[in-house]
Amino acid sequence: MLGLVGGKDIYELTGIVQQRLGKNQGAFMTAGASYGIRRKRKGKKAVCMKKYQVYQVDAFTRCKFHGNPAGVVPHADGLSAEQMQQIARELNNSETAFLFSAASSDYDVEVRFFTPLTEVPLCGHATIAAHYVRALIGDAAEGKYIQKTKAGLLPVEILRPDHDYVIRMTQGQPEVQAPLAAAVVRKIAAALGIQGDDIRRDCPVAIASAGHSKVMIGIQSNRQLHALQPDLTALAAISGEIGCNGYYVFTLNPGDAVFVHGRMFAPAIGIAEDPVTGNANGPLGLYLVHYRICPEMEHDQQLIFSVLQGEAMHRDGGMQVIVDIVQNKPVLVRIIGEAVVAFSTEVEI
Repeated sequence: MLGLVGGKDIYELTGIVQQRLGKNQGAFMTAGASYGIRRKRKGKKAVCMKKYQVYQVDAFTRCKFHGNPAGVVPHADGLSAEQMQQIARELNNSETAFLFSAASSDYDVEVRFFTPLTEVPLCGHATIAAHYVRALIGDAAEGKYIQKTKAGLLPVEILRPDHDYVIRMTQGQPEVQAPLAAAVVRKIAAALGIQGDDIRRDCPVAIASAGHSKVMIGIQSNRQLHALQPDLTALAAISGEIGCNGYYVFTLNPGDAVFVHGRMFAPAIGIAEDPVTGNANGPLGLYLVHYRICPEMEHDQQLIFSVLQGEAMHRDGGMQVIVDIVQNKPVLVRIIGEAVVAFSTEVEI
């Protein structure tokens, strides 16, 4: 279960998911990475081969084979960018996280994130997965850490409110843009297979970012959300026009235990659909505050809400989003998520 944030109870999303799916977690413990090195002859030249431990982690859930899978390579020192891209493509998760030893006292660990096609500056679920693995294998204890990413130096907290770890991640610089032009919105709606009237009138279609941007598209009903069958080729083409690779389609459900249900599509970077997306829901929190969409939910200079995503993919997972507010403006966003290891293996490269 998720723990406490600043003395405030947070939604226990695991319970909601497990009621639907049943418990299927089990314990998983292992030692650190294997570092066997051998030489392989390539023609007349000897090539050093090194073994790397690789973890497949389901983030934003305690149920194996649900939530959002991410690859994690906890001791990635020595890997080149080309090798990391090869491993990420082989695992074929939406993102794989590679962890490197700190090169300065300014941070504790460096994390780089790769999709099957390219490196990205930041990834929410892979951050949760990466620090969960650090805690699980003994590389980190409970406490606060600074991770170096392409989105900057960002705090991460490892918590253990009960028998397992929970990760609280601070995301990058808040940015919410002006609404997209009406002609672009019409293209996006057509690519999603919806009508203009299906978009909530109180939710302007706009780009928001906390280190990795997404287009925010609020629609009317969960039924319609789960029935979406977007034209991925068209969405990828629009991404080239607007400079944003991801589309987060969401509903708002005030009064329910889960406030946000969503789906995220990013075909331009090789992700047809992402099951549960930290880098969509964090920016969504910024967007909701920026456009004053649900001010009645703001208390003590914070907006706190729960999310359930991945239902249409049968990979349900949840998180909590916390936005700090100063003078009605979002200034900081954090997400909290659980994780479970599905399996681990070894790669020699």
